[in-house]
Amino acid sequence: MTLCAKQHRMLDRMLPSSPLIHYWRRLHGSSRYAECARVLLAFSGIMVYGLLGGSSAAVIPAMLGVIACALAETEDRWRSRLTTLLLTLVCFATAAFAIEWLLPYPLLFAAGLLLTTFALVMLGAISGRYATIAGATLLLAVYTMIVTDQPGGPPRDPVHEPLLLLAGAAWYGVLSLLWSALSPQRAVRHALARLFDALADYLDGKAALFAPVRGIDQDALQLALAMRNEQVVDALNDARLILIDRIGTRRPRGATAMRLQLYFMAQDIHERVSSSHYPYGELTEAFFHSDVLFRCERLLRLEARNCRQRAEALRLHMTIEGNSDARAALDDVRASIAALSAQPHPPAAPLLRSLEALLRNMTAIQAQLENEAPLATTAYGEERALQDPTPQSLGEAWARIRIQLTPSSVRFRHALRLAIALTAAYGVLHLIHPRNGYWILMTTLLVCQPGYDAARKRMLERVAGTVLGLVLGWATLRLLPLSSWQIPLIVVSGVVFFAARLRQYPLATAAITVFVMLSFNQVGNGYDVMWPRLLDTLIGTSIAALAIHFILPDWQGRQLSQVLSDTARNDARYLDQIIAQYASGKRDDLDYRIARRDAHNANATLSGVLANMLREPGPRRQGHEALLRFLAAAHSLLGHLSTLGVHRQLIGPALARDAVVHAGALMANTLERLADALVNNTPLAPIADDTALPAAIATDGIDDETARLVLDQLALVLGQCDRLAAVADAIRAG
Repeated sequence: MTLCAKQHRMLDRMLPSSPLIHYWRRLHGSSRYAECARVLLAFSGIMVYGLLGGSSAAVIPAMLGVIACALAETEDRWRSRLTTLLLTLVCFATAAFAIEWLLPYPLLFAAGLLLTTFALVMLGAISGRYATIAGATLLLAVYTMIVTDQPGGPPRDPVHEPLLLLAGAAWYGVLSLLWSALSPQRAVRHALARLFDALADYLDGKAALFAPVRGIDQDALQLALAMRNEQVVDALNDARLILIDRIGTRRPRGATAMRLQLYFMAQDIHERVSSSHYPYGELTEAFFHSDVLFRCERLLRLEARNCRQRAEALRLHMTIEGNSDARAALDDVRASIAALSAQPHPPAAPLLRSLEALLRNMTAIQAQLENEAPLATTAYGEERALQDPTPQSLGEAWARIRIQLTPSSVRFRHALRLAIALTAAYGVLHLIHPRNGYWILMTTLLVCQPGYDAARKRMLERVAGTVLGLVLGWATLRLLPLSSWQIPLIVVSGVVFFAARLRQYPLATAAITVFVMLSFNQVGNGYDVMWPRLLDTLIGTSIAALAIHFILPDWQGRQLSQVLSDTARNDARYLDQIIAQYASGKRDDLDYRIARRDAHNANATLSGVLANMLREPGPRRQGHEALLRFLAAAHSLLGHLSTLGVHRQLIGPALARDAVVHAGALMANTLERLADALVNNTPLAPIADDTALPAAIATDGIDDETARLVLDQLALVLGQCDRLAAVADAIRAG
């Protein structure tokens, strides 16, 4: 038991009924706590400096620098965060000084805004870290315009305002570095907690498929499961990046090694939960009068509860107790399957093989969840290595940018669209009200998102939050007319913005609007900001809406063929890796894990694209029913591949092993042909007409049980391939 866990238990014994202690522990365990605490310290320090030094005019730019730097930070260890901070400050300084020097020359400024915006967005092609820095740099550029545009005209010294912005950013950066050095594992724990929460939701979705009720829409359940799988894949990717940063080129040790094991455990559980041993509708029909499916459903829900308990333990830095209910439920499933096998007329052999494989799978999941040191290994080799996605050289970084420099790239289209939109907003600013008009650029920047659905949602939330914030700000100015009384609310509203910005954007917008009104009331009249803020928000939203609709719009249908093809092609590569291990033995090497991750990423991308298509304007939603059927079939196919991955082991008999390898190669080739037909938008000949494949997956003459299980699953994969081909033809015809 860790020291922190012992301290929590001692507090429980000392104050067993104290709600304050419980609330503090929950707050401290929140994923937003660290960032909000750093922002609170940064804002408070600036306020104290402004009050004691009599420099109230310096407070606003310094606090805006804090906001920009906080939005630019990534969850890195302190060494990586130091490098990121230095790069961020360089980008901030370049942007701030360029704004100061070019602002008196509108034509040069407009040209610089156009080129710089395009370049910064394209810089994000290198990695997510650079994309975050680029977005924050654009934001700081607008902040520079705003603080320069205050009553009394621009400062005489063009260096003054940029230095204040940079000072605020550097002050927050120092706090962030100290926090990261003192609490190096916090980000890892929270990333793993999000991962286990996502796994719990996925387990609950999987359990719904086992409900022994006739008439359930299995496709609807598969679609819901595919959406939950997208959340798991995102959480896996986030946790992997954070672990890579913590490990670097060193062999992991201590807490990092333990959490790396937890990550691999989550990967293994995800593959096992993703597996589909038999069509669920047919299972319902076959075992409708048995209790086996009900017991499977109950066990999965208990395992979901175990995942949530592990997530909570990671957040609160505590240990968890074993779950006797799940162990008893597992024994019940085992007894139920044994009773079915002992019947005078037992179910068909393929059904029993599927149930027994399902039992082995759920047993392994439960064993993983009960193990405090999962997948322990004495060597750090290929089976414990993680693929580092960051560029390893300047040449590789430039190659990533160059490959995106095409109109078919989503990033290129967004970069050009945002650059034109911001330049147009700058022109409108000069036509309507040059002073106090830079909120137009701010709104355009924040609302103009890459996808239509994200932008539409952001528009509505931005306007609603601004209106709410103006009302709250007006009420605050009326109730607390003295500026000294407003200082605590300025700090609180800034902290609320960061607490709500990821999940409750309208509240975050309202909070930052109150922050702006009260801050500017310290150096002028807060009421003067109200109408410009509302008008500029409406104008900026309108410009963003026009840009999204008319400047290289990113309708999801444009990339649909490629996304559908990538799904089938990555499934083929995943199958190749799986079948190879039935011939050589199970190993979780890097190539296998990359193929598995690529297959799940492609499936998650497909679900995201289809979800966005359903929210696009009416004409863009045509054929969505066929697309949803494709997603359901694709997720079912991935489930059968995951089943093959779960039960990997060396097949001993040479005849059975050769049959599996031959059938697997034919099936992978079928998936590749399906991928080619999808990307070229050409019809695919019915797979059932290929007599070689049905003959290859027949189990006649195969005595090895593992080989029979593999061939049964390949037959189910073939059925889903037929279904995908038929749905693809319907999509093409529509």
